[in-house]
Amino acid sequence: MRVGVLTGGGDCPGLNAVIRAVVRVGIQEYGLEFVGFRDGWRGPLDADTVPLDVAAVRGILPRGGTILGSSRTNPFKETGPGRTGVERIKDNLSGLGVDALIVIGGEDTLGAAARLQTEGVPVVGVPKTIDNDLGATDYTFGFDTAVNIAMEAIDRLHTTAESHHRALIVEVMGRHAGWIALHAGMAGGANVILIPERPFEIDKVCAHVEHRFQTRYAPIVVVAEGAHPVQDDVSLTSGTLDEFGHVRLGGVGQFLATEIEKRTGKEARCTVLGHVQRGGTPTAFDRVLATRFGLHAVQAVYEEAFGTMVALRGTQIGLVPIADATRELKLVPPDRYAESEVFFG
Repeated sequence: MRVGVLTGGGDCPGLNAVIRAVVRVGIQEYGLEFVGFRDGWRGPLDADTVPLDVAAVRGILPRGGTILGSSRTNPFKETGPGRTGVERIKDNLSGLGVDALIVIGGEDTLGAAARLQTEGVPVVGVPKTIDNDLGATDYTFGFDTAVNIAMEAIDRLHTTAESHHRALIVEVMGRHAGWIALHAGMAGGANVILIPERPFEIDKVCAHVEHRFQTRYAPIVVVAEGAHPVQDDVSLTSGTLDEFGHVRLGGVGQFLATEIEKRTGKEARCTVLGHVQRGGTPTAFDRVLATRFGLHAVQAVYEEAFGTMVALRGTQIGLVPIADATRELKLVPPDRYAESEVFFG
């Protein structure tokens, strides 16, 4: 059996660990042959490949990013001379002698994989997102690394906030789900955490900031990029869409800094962590989880358990229908707010 491997969507710490586990175990234990597709779904659309053998994956365990490259290409929006994107992929897989695909990605990449499975393309999915918002799995690799990076930034910002008597706003990733903001904010001792699941009232945020100053400590506000105020007249998007139809976000952190300064008279500054959360070497937890996902994914391919995704349930790795991962996003449940003393807007 010849197996293709691709990584799609935003890069994520631990992707290389999955690739390494898939290739090493697939070759040494199951006698499979592998080929890597470059830059997400663009690879199979254009038949753009790289060889994947044991030598190719040697030493990549601690490396961030992905040796295969990534993109947000949507195969269902791509067409060629007389062919749809699906037809191009099927023709190219057949021409390359690829019998199955291991697709490592998040909501959009795996959503495309689920649709391709119904079109007759054998796929096995591996969940990847720093947002930790994929359904059907307790955790995704990359999340732990992103939280630790954000927590370290918050730790450092505490001292400068107190030195200058400023309110500091830390904007972290999280379009629909506030898991990074929640975990990093709680671990970093933030005073206010704002998440997409719970629209905030700017007056209440400012009141909490003022109260914090009255205790002679500078407040730290952690906000997910997808958080938004209850006011309908505030726009925090660029108005442009990506290939999967998502509005490009940005600006909630600066919006908060401006409003806090205007309403409280206190100096406020915004730090946007952005892609810093995605880069660099993965934590031990993410390396182990990504490796375990890779081992179970290649076993699923060998056993021809197509149309499934590897998932963490408790401490065990199992298989779930790949469509379950993207049917409904995993959002922060309201009971999590009660587990912290911070203000949630």
